[in-house]
Amino acid sequence: MWTKQNIPDLSGKTAMVTGANTGIGYETALALYEAGANVILACRSQENADKALKSILKSGGKGSLETGILNLANLDAVKAFATDFLNRHNELHILINNAGVMIPPASKTDDGFELQFGVNVIGHFALTGYLYPLLNKTPGSRIVTVSSLAYLRGTIDFDNLKSEKDYDPMREYAQSKLGNVLFSLELQRRITQTGGQTTSIAVQPGANKTDLSRHMNEAEYAAALDRIGELMEPWQGALPSLYAATDPNAKAGALYGPDKDGGYRGYPGEAVIAANAMDETTAKKLWAYAEAMTGILV
Repeated sequence: MWTKQNIPDLSGKTAMVTGANTGIGYETALALYEAGANVILACRSQENADKALKSILKSGGKGSLETGILNLANLDAVKAFATDFLNRHNELHILINNAGVMIPPASKTDDGFELQFGVNVIGHFALTGYLYPLLNKTPGSRIVTVSSLAYLRGTIDFDNLKSEKDYDPMREYAQSKLGNVLFSLELQRRITQTGGQTTSIAVQPGANKTDLSRHMNEAEYAAALDRIGELMEPWQGALPSLYAATDPNAKAGALYGPDKDGGYRGYPGEAVIAANAMDETTAKKLWAYAEAMTGILV
């Protein structure tokens, strides 16, 4: 049973967690800080970041904390955040692409993407792209991308990534989570092909009590509980991310998640990756689309 007590000493390491102010992101940042890392809390607002920072400091961990304002729904804002970070740091050992949006009302990012696809996939693609040169020259660095079991139901509809046709919140969420796994695996293929020294790993946190469910009404929430069963606390949902980011046995190009109840509950274990996420043709097409939309070549 792997827990955060298994995290090695991270003194001298720099880690970044997107969406670090709440839920799984908060618990991930807290554990990295407790292990000695300098953790950048990348959050949507200064208020959220400051609140998380004050709370994490109370744990008495041995690391250090910084805050940064990251709006993944605006590509110019992603670039500004990354540029500021790069101007102030010469190493990045851990990037955890954790922030996410789940089943909101129909809406778009500032750049015109369906919100879930734009934030969960395109925003993190851009962030990773800007930070990749630094990650790739930091020995032993890791890029962890957080997906969800919803990826199993996902397909990529290249004709509806900007809600050109219609909108189904859960369909679009599943699409974005599939996009996360496709992105993580394709990134590792490219790292391997170019002889890079960073590592890309995907995770899914299982079923957890977080505010991702805030857009569900009472009936929808009850139906979800009936379907997936008991929810874990966020600290447990953070463990796959922490394992992928810090454990020496974590494998490049793998997917980690809870090891019980079909991946909904348990402690970190390697998961079998479904066929839809192993489709290299779709992965390469999605990658080319993201490059074209962002102008970023990784």
